[in-house]
Amino acid sequence: MKKIATLATALLLTACAKGPDAITPMSMPVNAYSGLSCNQLAAEHQKSTNALNAVSAQQRQAQTGDAVGVFLIGVPMSSLTGGDKEGAVAQHKGEVIAISSAQRNKGC
Repeated sequence: MKKIATLATALLLTACAKGPDAITPMSMPVNAYSGLSCNQLAAEHQKSTNALNAVSAQQRQAQTGDAVGVFLIGVPMSSLTGGDKEGAVAQHKGEVIAISSAQRNKGC
């Protein structure tokens, strides 16, 4: 019985939302931004950075919600109800990296 409880606890904890800093960026092609001017790249960078900041805040809330849910009722509620924004965080991190690389390539 003790082994089952330990296994259940481990499974619940692995289902919890990751912190935004622990999420790996999604690979994005730099050449997708190669046709943009320096001004356009700066605007895209700002847009992606703002989006990353917004979804990172949501991800931190999901992480906190999961921790509270597991502590109180044993269930990571945010992850189960769609609050986990890991995919969006990874996407926007990848965009920011790709846009920054395109800016460096153009000498912006």
